[in-house]
Amino acid sequence: MASTTATAETESPKIVWNENERRFETEDKKAYIEYVLRNNGKVMDLVHTYVPRSKRGLGMASHLCVAALNHAKSHSMSIIPPAPTFLVSFVF
Repeated sequence: MASTTATAETESPKIVWNENERRFETEDKKAYIEYVLRNNGKVMDLVHTYVPRSKRGLGMASHLCVAALNHAKSHSMSIIPPAPTFLVSFVF
């Protein structure tokens, strides 16, 4: 059996914070999670996640959520997850 090496598809995507658009997104801006700040910026309300068909099944939504959660944690913010949500596995 031949060994395989990591490809661009299996590597973690680079997620960037787009503060002006209030979202975390892939470098190509095709997949993203949007948020609204509440309670004077103390609460991040995750309102919408979008992953195009071409990126589905790769864990992209998870990478976006982790980026948002890490940002909130580093800024001492609370999170309001979207509902219904798969974020429960990250938060609890």
